[in-house]
Amino acid sequence: MEITSLKFALLAITAVFIIYIIPSRLKVGYLVLLSCGLIASYNIFLPFYLAAYAFINYLVGQKLPASKHKTALFRAGIILNLSQLILLRYASFAIDPVLEMLNVNIRISILSEIIIPIGISYYTLQGIGYLINIKMGWEKPENNFLRFFLYLVFFPKFLSGPIERSNHFLPQLTLNNKFNPVNISDGLRIALRGYFKKIIIANHLGAAVSQIYSSTGDYTGYQIITLILIQPLYLYFDFSGYTDIAIGFARALGIELVPNFNRPFLSENMTTFWRRFHISLSSWFNDYVFKQVSFRLRKLKGHATIIAVFLTWILFGIWHGAGWNFMVLGFLQALVIYYEFRTKKFRNTLFSLIPGYTRQLAGRLFTYSFYALSLTFFFAPDLSSVMRVFSEISSPLEIQKIRLLNEPLLFGLTFVIFFLLYEILQNDFNSVHTKIHLLWVNNKVVRMIVYYSALFLILTQLDGNASFIYEMF
Repeated sequence: MEITSLKFALLAITAVFIIYIIPSRLKVGYLVLLSCGLIASYNIFLPFYLAAYAFINYLVGQKLPASKHKTALFRAGIILNLSQLILLRYASFAIDPVLEMLNVNIRISILSEIIIPIGISYYTLQGIGYLINIKMGWEKPENNFLRFFLYLVFFPKFLSGPIERSNHFLPQLTLNNKFNPVNISDGLRIALRGYFKKIIIANHLGAAVSQIYSSTGDYTGYQIITLILIQPLYLYFDFSGYTDIAIGFARALGIELVPNFNRPFLSENMTTFWRRFHISLSSWFNDYVFKQVSFRLRKLKGHATIIAVFLTWILFGIWHGAGWNFMVLGFLQALVIYYEFRTKKFRNTLFSLIPGYTRQLAGRLFTYSFYALSLTFFFAPDLSSVMRVFSEISSPLEIQKIRLLNEPLLFGLTFVIFFLLYEILQNDFNSVHTKIHLLWVNNKVVRMIVYYSALFLILTQLDGNASFIYEMF
């Protein structure tokens, strides 16, 4: 069942009201059944696989604190987590080619056709993070298997996150969350915003962006550059749209999920950008990879940071997909983060000579432009496609074969402007934002007009293009 379908929205809203009617002791079990039912609509075998996966992690977590072989048990748990991820997600890239070279007539990737690995990158990181927390003594093992299972399969976040921390999610399940109309109204409003971002903005931008890689020769250089610059907007509104839907329905159900975005396009450098974009993933890699590697290699002093940065970001790239283009994507992020780290004092001295807002605007433009270019490695199916796109940028100006600014693209960009202007007011002009917010809060008629107009647009624009970019991960 697609999350953008009317059927899903009605089911989620119904679930919100049921959760506050049933006894508290049944709520976790109810949410587990509901989550497994929705997951089964994608693949009938997946809920059973997830139950087995969760049970193994649950047992390892239970045994870790008192085990005489804690390190060996911990490593076994991590290896099991990574092994299932590699077998179900990366076999076609890392295993099948090797077997083919050895003339072994076995295709491991067939497993991913039986057990469709949707959500696997998210629940695997959650499983690994849980075991690390137990090993480091940052939290105690969860004693209730159903609660732990729900932590992995909770349906609003299952497909595309946010990547929850066990010590944030699990304690909420022991609380007796009573009916709270504010949480419900806030949650449904956030979910509505998410649907608007996805259906009204992202779907219209995506139709234009995806065509670059399927018909590069039909575009002139300036058209390709324009579409490359639109790529971050497409990804942001698609992914933050899903995140808002997940956070919104979760809040209405009485569960707070971690935030995943914080006005990322107002970042003045890539270091800050990754603290504001896909926050749950970048913070996970920072805490569980970068800090751990830096600590273990601390005897190497300055070299430890270099190794940790590049290892973290290359793994970050690989997390996104099985392909050399994703590895290059990670390497580029590492390169620019390392550059910013090494040149921080010089840049601060240089930029101090530039007036404040001009410096801020220049930083944001450079950050956005670099991220837009790097996303070519994200959207392209392989490295050859990336090279083809870049080679066409220098093509001579000629009569365009495709009208670039078509009506769907302009329609989506119109609402992009409103969203980004509001984020600028929030970030840079707090007094103006406060006045607008007060007018909004105190004018119920305007709010109702906006909400019903947004709902009407969403319902009229449902066209079957329901998948999210980050579902593939």
